[in-house]
Amino acid sequence: MITQRQLFFEHLAQTSEFPLALEIDFAQGIWMHSKETKYIDLISGIGVSNLGHRHPKVTAAIKNQVDKYLHLMVYGEFIQSPQVVLAELLAKSTDFVLDSVYLVNSGTEATEGALKLAKRYTGRSEIIAAKNGYHGSTHGALSLSDNDFFTQAFRPLLPEIGFIEFNNVPDLERISSKTAAVMVETIQGEAGVIEPSNDYLKKLKTKCIETGTLLILDEVQCGAGRSGKFWAYKHYDITPDILTTAKGMGGGMPIGAFLAKKEVMSCLSHNPILGHITTYGGHPVCAAAAAACVKELLESDTLSKVEKKGVLFESILLHKAIKKIRRKGLMMSVELDSFENLQSVIQKCIEKGVVTDWFLFNNISMRIAPPLIISEAEIEFACKLILEALNEVYG
Repeated sequence: MITQRQLFFEHLAQTSEFPLALEIDFAQGIWMHSKETKYIDLISGIGVSNLGHRHPKVTAAIKNQVDKYLHLMVYGEFIQSPQVVLAELLAKSTDFVLDSVYLVNSGTEATEGALKLAKRYTGRSEIIAAKNGYHGSTHGALSLSDNDFFTQAFRPLLPEIGFIEFNNVPDLERISSKTAAVMVETIQGEAGVIEPSNDYLKKLKTKCIETGTLLILDEVQCGAGRSGKFWAYKHYDITPDILTTAKGMGGGMPIGAFLAKKEVMSCLSHNPILGHITTYGGHPVCAAAAAACVKELLESDTLSKVEKKGVLFESILLHKAIKKIRRKGLMMSVELDSFENLQSVIQKCIEKGVVTDWFLFNNISMRIAPPLIISEAEIEFACKLILEALNEVYG
């Protein structure tokens, strides 16, 4: 009889020649269970399961909404309670500074919508992004990547895209009155957890104000509590003009959003009408799950414990092979000496029941971004297994 594994490789489109191919039957909290073993999820499905797998408040919201209605109408036409509740929660999370929310299906769609909004509102066409940034994989979002390895096969990409070095203040002179928007991650994720330094984001915001340019902050990976605050930008005393989110806000369901002031967002409704449209954006079941997730993150004590847990990881992960740890909250990058050794360590971790990963633009660093609900005892156990893996690879 043909197995699920065989069917996976035969019929599901593959994203690489070496998928992890773990066959998971059940997941709860920080744990993923196969028929043979269980794994600690130390990457939250790449930044998605911030409240862990199948959080009871999220699953209850999903079940409740399924009993009411599924898709009714394309986004923006009907008044649907899950969308309204979620939009208000997200606006509230920005202190109602960004009070208009456009719901989409993913982070890359949030990027596409944000780019269109910036061009439409400013009447300009140039977009500037940061080198080693990642904003998604659709054609427009991919255009914001300077990485030739990932872009060369899909050119030509969007025209009039410029790049600056993240944290390089002199590079801000590249921004001009021709620039519609600058889009950067508040904390660079796939570069290996690179924080803004020396008031970089404040200086970037000032330059954008001087040139009439919109500042778009991408918090698809670093938002929804990952940094210890619901939005990472709140660590740096600025507010963007447009904010993108997805991943961790959905509680495990596919959803994204871009936020802006109503006076900015409203330009998508005219000249032309339907300036941005989506059929499934804000799907009621996904929106209900996201609302439950956001509400829990905003109202529980989960975020208040994130920094302490991050410090605990750092205090335990002490090994001669570790060159550097970069961290903000529970968003961590553990740097080793080579991709080959990192691959071996990651494989050893999986064999021991710990799922971790590397970064798209930093392949010598281990990604650690567990569900925010991970306990101190679970952190200690996970670190013990990682240290065992390091010992086996490095001796």
